[in-house]
Amino acid sequence: MPVDPAAVGAPIGPVVRAWTSTDTLLYALGVGAGSAELAFTTENSIGLDQRVLPTWAAVLGTLGPQIFEPAGRFDLASMVHGEQAIELLGPLPAAGSVVIAGALTGIWDKGSGAVITSTVTGTDGTGGAPLFRAHSSVFIRGEGGFGGERGPSDKVARPDRPADEVVVYPTWDGLQLIYRLSGDRNPLHSDPTFARQAGFERPILHGLCTYGIAGRALLHALCRSDPARLTAMSGRFSRPVLPGDELTVSIWVDGGDAVFQVERAPGEAVIDQGRCRFVTA
Repeated sequence: MPVDPAAVGAPIGPVVRAWTSTDTLLYALGVGAGSAELAFTTENSIGLDQRVLPTWAAVLGTLGPQIFEPAGRFDLASMVHGEQAIELLGPLPAAGSVVIAGALTGIWDKGSGAVITSTVTGTDGTGGAPLFRAHSSVFIRGEGGFGGERGPSDKVARPDRPADEVVVYPTWDGLQLIYRLSGDRNPLHSDPTFARQAGFERPILHGLCTYGIAGRALLHALCRSDPARLTAMSGRFSRPVLPGDELTVSIWVDGGDAVFQVERAPGEAVIDQGRCRFVTA
């Protein structure tokens, strides 16, 4: 079914999403956190209250490919995550519920494919206060050329100096199988046959898993591990990550703003155009 640009403005939700303490612990494990981050990976460590990684908001704000159906029906193998941004408007509880609602905000013609953007707000399911906004885009290969506009181009300039902070995190085979239990069961990340049909040598890591790993680096390097201090984060997915890749997060700081990129090897960025906003000490 061809892309329908008239779908811009199509509503998303409202959908109620609820989660438990176990869900947020599993998410932390799925983005690589371990025993050095017990406040995020356990609920009963002496002297620690369970805390939630801010990038959990991106998971809550992702409702699956069905939200794009007003614009057309597309093969999952042709759809990849393009960009992701979150704005934290309040602390995320270890367990709770939110009402997710928003709209498709753009449909752009990139020639080789189409880009569909969306924005949703997560509102506390009990008190009604907004907790976060999530902005995302997907790139659908082979669906361009319909005569639409190319869309905006917003470039992030990195300072011409060495990074102020560099954090290196490993990934490993099996991390993608833990992460998928947070809700994204796309077989691209688990089924070797499906991954090959999509053009990859083997299952790749979820883009939001890589995003969560970058979020951990920003949280610990800039915010002293305090989730309340990380208020916004955005980035563009530029290359796939294979389980086992080592990820280097380079961060350039300017007051309460930072730009960052994530590389799997020198010169091979997997997240670029990264921005972060945080509360300084």
